Amino acid sequence: MSSKRGRFGVGQLISHRLFDYRGVIIDVDPTFQGSHEWYETMAKTRPPKDEPWYHVLVHEANHRTYVAERNLEPDNSREPITHPETTDYFADFQDGRYVVLHVVN
Repeated sequence: MSSKRGRFGVGQLISHRLFDYRGVIIDVDPTFQGSHEWYETMAKTRPPKDEPWYHVLVHEANHRTYVAERNLEPDNSREPITHPETTDYFADFQDGRYVVLHVVN
């Protein structure tokens, strides 16, 4: 198992290299945490499982994706995304990045 830290963090804007969409990171897994079946069906380019994978809210969509680090690059547009779940995860958008919502129990 890799101990490599991810290049991207929660709240950071990204672009998908292959599918040309923007999004925001909502969670990071240090290694692939999906099922073998999902990987075989969805991960057509066979990205490495022992590197970080990201949970992403997709701009102008209602879904989220699970993406290998090698398929992402920073989105330097500094523009917020449109997604119905952004307020579930983030308190604000400042300086081109989302501010994580801190929930008090």
